[in-house]
Amino acid sequence: MNIRLLWRERVLIGLLISSGVVLALLSDVFLTPANLLRATRYAAEIGLVALPMTMIIISRGIDLSVASNMALSAMAMGLLWQRGLPIWPAVAIGVVTGTLAGWLNGWVIARVRVPAIVVTLATLAVYRGIATGLSGGTGILGFPESFLALGAGTVAGIPVQTVIWIAGIVIAAVFLTRTTNGRYIYGIGHNETALRFSGIAVDRIVLGLYTASGFVAALAGMIYAARVGTAKSNAAAGYELSIITAVVLGGTSLAGGEGTLVGTVLGVLILTILQNGLTLARVPAAMQDVLIGTVLLAAVLTYRERPMRKEVSAQSTSQPAPRRAAGRAMSDPENTLAAGEERRKP
Repeated sequence: MNIRLLWRERVLIGLLISSGVVLALLSDVFLTPANLLRATRYAAEIGLVALPMTMIIISRGIDLSVASNMALSAMAMGLLWQRGLPIWPAVAIGVVTGTLAGWLNGWVIARVRVPAIVVTLATLAVYRGIATGLSGGTGILGFPESFLALGAGTVAGIPVQTVIWIAGIVIAAVFLTRTTNGRYIYGIGHNETALRFSGIAVDRIVLGLYTASGFVAALAGMIYAARVGTAKSNAAAGYELSIITAVVLGGTSLAGGEGTLVGTVLGVLILTILQNGLTLARVPAAMQDVLIGTVLLAAVLTYRERPMRKEVSAQSTSQPAPRRAAGRAMSDPENTLAAGEERRKP
C-alpha cells in the first residue's frame, strides 16, 4: 500500500511541475513571486477545508455543505459586528455558528443514521438559505483593518492564511497518522461494522469529523470575508466541488479507507496553479473547466493503472510451474478446465 501511495504522490508532483512549466510558457507573469503568493491566498481557503474533508471521505462520508457553512458563518459574524459587537468577539461567534452547523450534520449522520450525502445535500441548501435570509440579499462592508489583515496581511512575507493553512496541515497530519482515532478513521472506511463489533465508538468519531469540518469551514469563511472585504450570502459558491475535486485528485478514494493529506495538499496546489495560470493566459472559463476535468480524469486513470498492473504481475508470478513427466507438461487437476480453455483459444 505504501508503494502505491508513493506512486500517486510521484504522479501528482510530476503533474504539478509539468503544469507549472507549461503555464510559465503561456504567461510571463505566472512564475513571479507576487503572483505565486497571491495564488496561495486562494489555495489556503480551499486547502483548509480540504483537510477535514479528506478524513471524512476516508471514512466513506462526504460533506457537501462546507461552502454554505462558510457563507452562514461569515454572515453571522458580519451581522453581529454591524449591530455593534466588537469584531473579534463577532468572529468567535461566527466560528461557533459554523462549528454547530457541522455538529448538526454529524449528529444526524451518526445518531439518526441518515446517509451523509442526503444530510449534507439538504444542509447545503438550508445553510445557504439562512445566510440569504439573514442578509436580505445585501453584503456587509466596512470591516476594520485588523480583521481585513486576516485575508490581506502577511507574516514574514507569507500571507496570513497560508500560515494558518500550513499550521492546519501539521495538526491534521499528526492527528491522522499518529493517533489512535486517526487510524480508526481508515478502519471506518474499510469496515465500519467490524469496528463497531470491536467496541470502537464509531459514532463519536464520525460526529467529531463533521464538527471539525464545520469549525474549519467557519474559519475559512472568516478568511474569505477578510480577503474580499465583505460578508455576503453567496460567498464561496461552488467551493464544495473544488474541495472535493482536490481531495479526489490527491488520491483519496470515494469508496473510503484510502487517502493521504500529502496527496490532498498536492491536489489543492495543482488546482490552484491551473486556475491561476489559465486565467493569466486568458483561457475562457468554460475551457478551464474542461482542462481541469481532463487533468482529474487522467490522474485518476493513472492511479488505477499502476495497481492493476502490479496485481496482474503478482498473479502471473504466483502461478505454479507445470510438472513434467516423460518430457510432457502435466497440469494440476484443479487447473484442467483452465488448460482446456487455453487450448481452445485460436
